[in-house]
Amino acid sequence: MVTLEDYKGQEPAWCPGCGNFAILNIIKRALTELEIAPHQLTIVSGIGQGAKMPHYMKCNTFNGLHGRTLPVATGLRMANHDMLVIAIAGDGDCYGEGGNHLLHAIRRNVNVKLFVHNNQIYGLTKGQASPTTTEGTITKTQPFGSLSSQLNPLAMAISLDCGFVARGFAGASGLPFLKEIMKEAIRHKGFALVDILQNCISFNKVNTFHWYKDRTYELPDDHDPYDRISAFQKSLEWGDTIPTGIFYRKDKKSFEEKIPGIKDTPLVLQPFSFSDAKMEISGN
Repeated sequence: MVTLEDYKGQEPAWCPGCGNFAILNIIKRALTELEIAPHQLTIVSGIGQGAKMPHYMKCNTFNGLHGRTLPVATGLRMANHDMLVIAIAGDGDCYGEGGNHLLHAIRRNVNVKLFVHNNQIYGLTKGQASPTTTEGTITKTQPFGSLSSQLNPLAMAISLDCGFVARGFAGASGLPFLKEIMKEAIRHKGFALVDILQNCISFNKVNTFHWYKDRTYELPDDHDPYDRISAFQKSLEWGDTIPTGIFYRKDKKSFEEKIPGIKDTPLVLQPFSFSDAKMEISGN
């Protein structure tokens, strides 16, 4: 039986009160309830406070470059189809530096689960506006307010026909729901985006836990996630009320299933000989 202790890594170094603690705990709980052992999982991240998570979990990990989480995660899935690959990124890391990779990961439908820690600010680099920062928000590097319009990652993903699009909230009231969203994302065959609203206790004094708590609510039971138009309309709701839950899902072939050379036998199981490789290089 898999336990929470099996996933215990280094002691987290986040600021006290940071929403990352709750996300770390709830990911562990989702994995243990699904009976996924640490050796069956690889967590990939880039740069950022949320991206430190691989250090704080005991499993296969890869901590790479800023915005380059999804290329590494894609490579892992190409090599080993049996490995669960979870990509961890912040809103700046994923929607800013990594925005181009996100578009193509969605388009390819690679079987990677992307959990985005969205605190609407750059937390690691001390409070610059991120793509999800509300226009007009004053920060240390935007003294006249952010001049760019706020990115809506859910609407973008649904418009690209992403196979699984969801939002959760890392507050105490939203954690049981977030855990179920994560479990559904892991079960889904294909690319899954879970945008997780959380606070940044140090640098975002606007979008606090209380700000989210007063606005977030769970999508009603009669919401049909297979209705793309309805899902898109719901994704545009932001402000006084913010819906959470599974907005959209679609069943389709994953990227791995479409590639002739690996669809039946992944790279990790294909025969390889160093002597054959040497012969090819030498031309013999």
